[in-house]
Amino acid sequence: MSIEALPLRPLRPPAYERMMTDAPCPARDPATLTADVAGHRLEVIVDGDERLERILALLGGAIRSIDIIMYIFKHDTAGTRVLDAMTAAARRGVRVRAVIDSFGSSDISDAIFTPLREAGGSVTFFSRRWRSSYLIRNHQKMLLIDDTVAVTGGFNIAAPYLNSQTETCWFDLGIVVRGPSVARMVAWFEEIHDYTLNNDGKLLMLRRLIREWPVETGPVSWLVGGPTQRLSPWAQAVRTDLVGARQLDMAMAYFSPGQGMLRRLGRVARHGRARFIMAAKSDNAATIEASRLLYGYLLRKGAQVWEYVPCKLHMKLIVIDDVVYIGTANFDMRSLFVNVEVMLRIADAGFAQQMRGYIAAQQVNCDDITAAEHKARGGFLTRLRWALAWFVVAAADYTVSRRLNFGLSETDPDLEV
Repeated sequence: MSIEALPLRPLRPPAYERMMTDAPCPARDPATLTADVAGHRLEVIVDGDERLERILALLGGAIRSIDIIMYIFKHDTAGTRVLDAMTAAARRGVRVRAVIDSFGSSDISDAIFTPLREAGGSVTFFSRRWRSSYLIRNHQKMLLIDDTVAVTGGFNIAAPYLNSQTETCWFDLGIVVRGPSVARMVAWFEEIHDYTLNNDGKLLMLRRLIREWPVETGPVSWLVGGPTQRLSPWAQAVRTDLVGARQLDMAMAYFSPGQGMLRRLGRVARHGRARFIMAAKSDNAATIEASRLLYGYLLRKGAQVWEYVPCKLHMKLIVIDDVVYIGTANFDMRSLFVNVEVMLRIADAGFAQQMRGYIAAQQVNCDDITAAEHKARGGFLTRLRWALAWFVVAAADYTVSRRLNFGLSETDPDLEV
């Protein structure tokens, strides 16, 4: 069923009233958006509870192998169920391997993985020891089953990302992919797993791995990113697709690009149509304020800006004309230049129409930020706070990470801040 066929929800109360109620995060349309593209079966799961059940079903049905890369792995209700399913798979003879980011999962004990290891599985942590490279985060979220099914998206293995019923949920999506391109992610996992196991912290090797990874341009292609000297490969593909684009739709949890990329977004808004869903709630207020500093520019160029209100936004979804990007990367300086990321690029007009319709359907859950409203709420002190937040989130953190780890010896037009 396409999203256009789904009934729109009735209009809700004004956003400021919704924020004052104790109502839980609204249930998402339970339908899975599906498409067949170039020999691939794509399923976009837009409901948190359904994502968890699908992950558990895939783990329970694995026959040969389970490979997982995860930024955050919590030992909560969802994490425990996923870990138990991984352990059960290992006990029945499935090869289970996990790469987990030590920064994102710093609050869990390594001991929780003891039963999995005793069952024959393996767990290794990215950036295990403190050093300058600790500032580079493996921000990927990916699950591979039997080398034939890939799952990615913005969600982590933690209850707020795999739950639609609580007030603390994160609004996100995941995509299940079956088809020939999954082999590329199987090979990518092998590279990341080998690096983490044997060369963790050796940034020259990680940079070379990212830089030399082949960039494919087919209808369904996997793009990666990481600490190269220039704009990450996935972001370079986005930059190319923006050239001459007439339609841009973006639902983005963290939005604080540099001036170069911001100008490219503005050109689409000025010459065509651009629509952005940003976060009204987050776990980090500074990221919201950093985004709001940029609204004025986008609005002046004619863009529509909405803020998602019911719960925290964690989605990473971009639709440029007939191309869709879904994956783990935010549109901020870290994801554009520094963090290890994976993004799936799908070039298909029908699928792009589905996802554009899905974004449009979220308007009833958003505050529409007009130029007049943005100006009214942006007094001098507020704008100063936004500017300071942008400096911390987009400039200072990014600059410190890059200078400590690999310098700024090359220039890039999207490096401007």
